[in-house]
Formats: sequence, structure tokens, C-alpha cells
Amino acid sequence: MNQSVLKATSPNFPQTFARGERLQDRYVIVRPLGAGGMGAVYEAIDERLQVTVAIKETFAVEARLRRQFEQEARLLAQLSHPALPRVSDYFTEDERSFLVMQFIAGDDLARAIAERSGPFPRAQVIAWADQLLDALIYLHTRERQIIHRDIKPHNLKISATGQIALLDFGLAKTHTGDQSTTNTSHSIFGYTRRYSPLEQIQDQGTSPQSDIYALGATLYHLLTGTKPPDALARAAALANSKPDPLISAHQAYPVVGPELSAVLNKALSLNSTGRFQTALEFREALRSIGRSELRMANCTDLSTTPRGPSIFDPFDSYSILKPPENAWPSPGKSWPIGATVTAVAILLVGMAVSFPLWPRDKSIKSIGDYAGAPAVTNTSVVAAHDSKSDRVRGNSSVAMSGALDKDRARPIDKPKRPNRRTTNTPANPPAPSLREALRVTSQ
Repeated sequence: MNQSVLKATSPNFPQTFARGERLQDRYVIVRPLGAGGMGAVYEAIDERLQVTVAIKETFAVEARLRRQFEQEARLLAQLSHPALPRVSDYFTEDERSFLVMQFIAGDDLARAIAERSGPFPRAQVIAWADQLLDALIYLHTRERQIIHRDIKPHNLKISATGQIALLDFGLAKTHTGDQSTTNTSHSIFGYTRRYSPLEQIQDQGTSPQSDIYALGATLYHLLTGTKPPDALARAAALANSKPDPLISAHQAYPVVGPELSAVLNKALSLNSTGRFQTALEFREALRSIGRSELRMANCTDLSTTPRGPSIFDPFDSYSILKPPENAWPSPGKSWPIGATVTAVAILLVGMAVSFPLWPRDKSIKSIGDYAGAPAVTNTSVVAAHDSKSDRVRGNSSVAMSGALDKDRARPIDKPKRPNRRTTNTPANPPAPSLREALRVTSQ
């Protein structure tokens, strides 16, 4: 049963529907899912689309509350977010109003808490918080701002894929960005003890910081396994100069850690100005803790310290990268025979591949003397003197010959190319003998 405190509800709840009853000649009731102060929720079959849906009925009889219920239907119909249920229909029948929305199988977190003996895993809770804060960012930053005002374990469901869903916008307040009109805010008064902030309990108006408080209280319950004290009791204790009844989360359950506990304390500040001012700021505070833990894990010796999941990536798991046992010989032991044979084989293959590149004769002086390689046979440089300047211009030509005498396996020179300046003079005239040089000098 929902423990919400509401000012305006019907004193006589209508009779709930039984299995097999039909609505709008389209929806067949399967079973009731729950009932609270404002209405009931049923699982049903949409025979037209052949899908399972959730049908929410309001117990309100006052016209103002019925208009609020219709507003909830229109509000949800405009939303599109993975953590928010989709609305497909709204109708009235026999003076009773109904809202048809996406059916999310599974129990809500309130029932999961009741069936669990202790706190939920830290990484799992932070993963849910990241998804919910993304939904709050979406709601709070819309042109027509939406404040949920009733975040608690009863209104949170986990799908089969692990995705969390935020349900029940019955207390939601909408606020337009246009401040020129005086009537831009629409809501009804209500709250849930233990999860609502002081300003909501005292009916002093709500803001995005109110949702931040409610989410902080919900996370505190999930992480520690105990409900936080309600805001009124905390305010009364402080007014009487007594310590705050709220115990830090890491003191209630050490696994939470002091850094995460400090984030929760800020979200649960009695004064709204002391909380995170936006859901984006709240989410960034949680993610910064995850990044810090990830850096610390990377700086730790992975061979000695196990590395657990990080709240920055809560569903990620890390394994220690260690070589398998016996991959390396321990001190005092010899290498395995298989490893030794493999190493020798690799060495022999490398020698065989590189053998053709080795020189066969130490007297080889040119590239062409290598077996099977082209040889450089001739190089000539013709220099000319410029009478107008003292610069020397050089013209070099290199003749490459790849001809090879197969019988002798020695390079064979090709015929020399003629000199470009004179056709009758060889390109490289033979050097004069010593006798001819002396004769020319004597003349």
C-alpha cells in the first residue's frame, strides 16, 4: 500500500476490477497490480494491438483532481525517454477516468527492498541513479518544466534488461518558462514521508531541488538498507540544538565509502540551496567519483590487487590481465622442451632467409659483384671550364650493366656510350702511357 499523505482523496474507493472485465470494449483486465490513495493500477491486454498494457485508474471525484489526472495523461504522452513509461490512451467510462501506458514487468523497488535482507550492491545502485538523473535532466530542462515530486522505491521499477523506470506522475507539477502570467504552475498537495523534502512537507513550493532530495533519500535507503529520517524530524532536532538524526551513509554501511556518502549528504540537505542545484550537477558528482576510482585502479599493481566494478561504468567488470600459470619458468627451473625447439627453429629459418644476401667473396667491392645482382661497370665525369667564370660544371653519367656471363658468373661490360660532344672521340679515352706523357712534357 502506498504510504503517501494526500489532502484530497475520495473517502470511498471504487470497487476494483476483476479478471476478465473489459474496458472500452478493447482492454481486458488480467490482474490488479496495486492500489493507493489516489488510484489503482491493472495489468491488461489491448486486444486491438495484442500487447500487454498498464491501466491506471484515479479514485478522485473532485473536478480539480480529475483535471489533474487528465493533465498527467497529456504530460506523459508528450514525453519520450527510456526511463519514462509511454502513454498510449486516455478515456473515461462510467464517470471513472483511466490512463493506458506501457507495461513494465517485474516488481517495484519497494517490494525488492522488503524481500532483501540487506543493502543493494553499490555499483548497481549508482547505475540506477545515473539513469534516473538522466531522466530528471530531461524533465527539468524541458520548455514546460516537469517536477515529479514523488520519487521513492514504490515508483521505481526494474525491467528485464536492467533499465529502471520512473512511474506515477500523479503528484507531478508542471511549470512553463513564461513568467509573464501568474498561473503557470499546476499541482496538488501531497508527499511521502522519509522521501520528501521539508519545503514539500510544509507546502512551501517545490523545485528541481525537491526531486534531488527525494532521489537522494531513495539512494540512501538502497545503499544502506535503512530508511532515512524524515525531514520534519531532522528539522525539529536541529531546532532544539540536537544533532541531525541523519547518519552518514558510510557510517551506516561502510561499503558506501566517504566520497559517495558526502554526495548523498549534499543531496539530502534540509535547505534547498545547500543541495545540488541541477540534476546534471548531481550526476557529474557521482561520475567524478567513478573516474577517480578508475584512475586509482589503473595506478595499482594489477598483478596483486583485484580491480572491482567502478561506479563510473557500473555494469562494467574488470579482470586482472595475468599470464596463465606455467607460461614462464619459475626461478631455478629450465625452459620447457617445446619452447626451446620452437626458438631454435625460428633462428634457423631466419638464417636461411637471409643467406642469399651474404657475400660469397671477401674481395667483392661493388654491388654488381653480388650473385645475381646488376653491376656498376663505368662512371665518367666530364668537366668543362667556363671562360666567363671560374665555376666548374660537372656532367656525370653512370652506365649500369646487368649482363652476366652465365659460364663464368662474372659481370660483362656493355659497349661504352659515345661522347655527346664528339662522335669520333670515345667517351672515356685511355689514359696516356708514361712515355707519351714525358714526350708531351718535353715538347
